[in-house]
Amino acid sequence: MSLHLPLLFLLAVFLFPTSLHSQPTSPPPPARCPLNFTALRPFLGPQQPPSDDASRCALALQSVRLLLSLHLAATGSFLVPAADASSSCLPPLRAALPFQLPPPDACGLGGLDALLSAPGCSNVSTLADFDRLVPASARRDINASCDRELGPVPVCTACTTSLSKAAAAYLLPGSPDGGNNVTGCVQYPFIYAGAAASPRGPDDPDTAFCLYLLSASSGSIGGSGAPGWLYGVVFGCIGFVLVVAAAAGSWFLLRRHRRRAAAAALAAARADSRSKRSQAMESISASTTLVKFTYDEIKTATGGFTRESLIGRGGFGNVYQGVLPDGTEVAVKRFKNCSAAGDSAFAHEVEVVASVRHVNLVTLRGYCIATTQREGHQRMIVCDLMHNGSLHDHLFSSGECLMAWPVRQKVAIGMARGLSYLHRGTQPAIIHRDIKASNILLDDDFEAKVADFGLAKFAPEGMTHVSTRVAGTMGYVAPEYALYGQLTEKSDVYSFGVVLLELMSGKRAFISLSEGQSFVLADWAWSLVRSGKTLDVIQEGMVEPGPTKVMEKYVLVAALCTHPQLHARPTMEQVVKILEADSAPGPLIIPDRPLPVVANLADIERSVSSSGSGSSLPSR
Repeated sequence: MSLHLPLLFLLAVFLFPTSLHSQPTSPPPPARCPLNFTALRPFLGPQQPPSDDASRCALALQSVRLLLSLHLAATGSFLVPAADASSSCLPPLRAALPFQLPPPDACGLGGLDALLSAPGCSNVSTLADFDRLVPASARRDINASCDRELGPVPVCTACTTSLSKAAAAYLLPGSPDGGNNVTGCVQYPFIYAGAAASPRGPDDPDTAFCLYLLSASSGSIGGSGAPGWLYGVVFGCIGFVLVVAAAAGSWFLLRRHRRRAAAAALAAARADSRSKRSQAMESISASTTLVKFTYDEIKTATGGFTRESLIGRGGFGNVYQGVLPDGTEVAVKRFKNCSAAGDSAFAHEVEVVASVRHVNLVTLRGYCIATTQREGHQRMIVCDLMHNGSLHDHLFSSGECLMAWPVRQKVAIGMARGLSYLHRGTQPAIIHRDIKASNILLDDDFEAKVADFGLAKFAPEGMTHVSTRVAGTMGYVAPEYALYGQLTEKSDVYSFGVVLLELMSGKRAFISLSEGQSFVLADWAWSLVRSGKTLDVIQEGMVEPGPTKVMEKYVLVAALCTHPQLHARPTMEQVVKILEADSAPGPLIIPDRPLPVVANLADIERSVSSSGSGSSLPSR
């Protein structure tokens, strides 16, 4: 029996071959489209279908956009992965629509699955891509306009207008696609708004109607019984807005391109300027005794820029006291706001200060340029420390000024000599622009040193004045400079006159009083001089007063220097000659009709145009 079993098995295989083979594998079920087509039911229920193919195509397209918005809200992606959507989304779309869909190619739905899986305009695939491509201002406008109930017509209009502007702004740098297909450039802002901006989501009835023209009441575009022309009107309006927005976007981009080109040219010019400044500073370093300090050397010298080492504050930076390793006491000016403008100011001051040498000008010892991770850009200049501080300290910091007349006279002549050298001893002439008591330093022997060239300007030879942005300190600025930006050497003369009046009277240049009133030293002194009370300008109880005639001469010179008409003022060279004279000069003729510094513009212009007697001073 056992011998017959193999024969029976072979016979069975021969007679019934298919019964012994494994059953064939059934084909895999078709891939399921991840879009939620059930969300369309409120909008595509039983109703009168659109009568024409254009309206049917529009309804199909808008339906897919709503589904993509829901997909974006759920996944953060504008795309439906090809592996999931392969040949699977068009059949359920056909089944969901309550009418026969026109040929897909005619509606822009040809190759629907490929459209859904391919990146859109400028390769936008995710919310992050969209946020990176669309200007932040446009996204803020979308969120502000669309983050609300979109039922009221004005609210909906504001939202769709912001979306059209966003579409135009980011259509231009990407594909020229005008949004004819379901994921075109123009459509992404509307898909984005439903998913990310609308508080109720894209399938909210009001949101769906505003963004996708899908009505939950009847399922037809534009509402129950709405004629096909309404759809055309609505989309025509949207198209018009897009055209206008695109034109505006084109103009904006062209303008931005021109600005960028101009900015690039300016940056190149600045880079070239910085390079030239750097070369100039290297040249200065090579031809002078300037020391290029390191940041650590300066930080160690000042004890880490401690509050205790701070000895002065200014508009351009703070001043610290320090000690170098060799025991030399120095003053370190540390510049603030070291941007490109700060670089320019720093290079300018170094060049100016290093190029002048005079006993009555502060001499630069060295400088520092550094960039640190913690402190950022650092720029500093190092000078010898003036142990007697500034003239401002002696006049105002300790109550009543106790400076004796011989010291005041020495300071006045030193200031005048320093400024005269800037105006006549350098080529080109240098206009300081910020002469004031705090910028006059005093050494151990009370020799005046003009300091702080941060605002200095070169006056090209042959130019009568330089028009520039007004800079300086209230009370010290000449009227023509304050009003017109007209800067000349006589502007420094005016400021010198104010400091000389401070030195003689012990009063501040400018004091703001209550109820909008103010005390202007120059006006006060003029009123006393013109009334024959010149000596009343001099500080009462001055220590060791000088000869009356000499002190009166100094007051009259200060009054002339602060005359509102610049042509009535003497030059600094003339001032030096008068102040250095052992005796009083001939009578100083005070010009007629002097104007107060706070006079209005019309009075000053009338005064300038009128003729007046000048001051009788030594010729240059």
